[in-house]
Amino acid sequence: MTMEKGISSVEVLPSKSSQVTAVKVVVKEPEAKQTQRGKRVGFVLVHAGAGYHSESKAKEYKHVCKRACQKAIEKLQAGALATDAVTAALIELEDSPFTNAGLGSNLNLLGEIECDASIMDGKSLNFGAVGALSGIKNPVSVANRLLCEGQKGKLSAGRIPPWKTFLSSSLCCDPFLFSSLECTVWLEKENDSGTLDTVGAVVVDQEGNVAAAVSSGGLALKHPGRVGQAALYGCGCWAENTGAHNPYSTAVSTSGCGEHLVRTILARECSCALQTEDAHQALLETMQNKFIGSPFLANEDGVLGGVIVLRSCRCSAEPESSQEKPTLLVEFLWSHTTESMCVGYMSAQDGKAKTHISRLPPGAVAGQSVAIEGGVCRLESPESS
Repeated sequence: MTMEKGISSVEVLPSKSSQVTAVKVVVKEPEAKQTQRGKRVGFVLVHAGAGYHSESKAKEYKHVCKRACQKAIEKLQAGALATDAVTAALIELEDSPFTNAGLGSNLNLLGEIECDASIMDGKSLNFGAVGALSGIKNPVSVANRLLCEGQKGKLSAGRIPPWKTFLSSSLCCDPFLFSSLECTVWLEKENDSGTLDTVGAVVVDQEGNVAAAVSSGGLALKHPGRVGQAALYGCGCWAENTGAHNPYSTAVSTSGCGEHLVRTILARECSCALQTEDAHQALLETMQNKFIGSPFLANEDGVLGGVIVLRSCRCSAEPESSQEKPTLLVEFLWSHTTESMCVGYMSAQDGKAKTHISRLPPGAVAGQSVAIEGGVCRLESPESS
C-alpha cells in the first residue's frame, strides 16, 4: 500500500467579498512508503469542534483527536463497517471532558445534559439520529443502533420504538453525570466562552464505502428540549457513495452554531459541491457563498461554523508502473469561520495519527472569514502490494 499526505502550507487568498478572507491550501505529498501485504486500508478524519481552542488546552484537544483516530483505524483494520469505525471515533470524543459531547456536554437551564447525535451510511444512504437525549453515555451509539435497526426494516414509516427497549444497559448513565467544568458554568450562569465544540468524524473503508457522524451537547444554558444541527438530516453530517450521478464518494461532518448550520443545510451543500473537479475551490466557494453569504443568514452579524470533508474515488496506478494497482484516492479538507478548529487524521498504514489546530490568520474576523486546509492520501489495495 502507498500513503501520501501532508498538512498544507497556507497563504492569504483574495476573495470575492471584501469581508471574507480565505486561506489557500497547497498540498505537499511526502515520499511514499510501503506497507505490509494483506493489511486492510482505510482513512479517518476527526474534529473536536469549531470554535475557540485555547493554547493552554491544545495538548488535551490534540490527544483526544489522536485517540479517536486510533480507535477508528483499529476497527477498519479488523474489517469492521465504516459506520462502526466512525462510531468508535465518536465514542472516544464523547468520553472526553474537553469536548462538548457526551461526558463533557454543556448543561441546559435545568442543569441537565441533553445530547444530539447522528450518523449516515454512504453505502445504504440510511441515517440515524437522536435529539435532546438524556441518560445515555454515548449518544452516537444510539444513533448507530437506530441506523442499523432501520436497515433491517424495523423502523419503517418513522415508527420508532422506545429506544431503551433495544439498548444495552451499559449505554445508560445518570442524566446528571457531567464534568466539573460544565457544573461551574451552570452554577455561575455564564455563557461567554464562545466555544462551539460539536465533535465529528468521517471515514472511508477498504471498499470505498464512506460514513459520517456528529455528536453535540448543544448550547450552554439552552432551553430544555432544544435540538441542534447534530440531530438533523443534511445539517450535521452527510455521507454518500459514488454512483451514477456522483463521480466521488463524499462524507461531511459539521460543527458550530446549530441555527446557522440548520438554515443553510451545510453538510448536504458541501457534499454536493464536492462532486466538482477541484475539491478545495468547491469547498471554499460553498463556505463563502452558501454559508457566510447565505441569504438565509443575511441578518446575522457573524456566521460561525466549520466542516471536515472527505471525498474518494478509485483510480489506476501511476503511469510508469508495470503492474495494474487500483488505488483509492482520498482528499480530505477542513474549513471554518470560527477562530479555530481542532482536527486529527490517520490512515490504516500510519503508526500514529496527525493532529492540528487550524486558526484564522492574523487580522481575520471570526464569522466573516474562512480558513481552509487539508491533504491527500493514496491507498493501494492490499492484494496489489
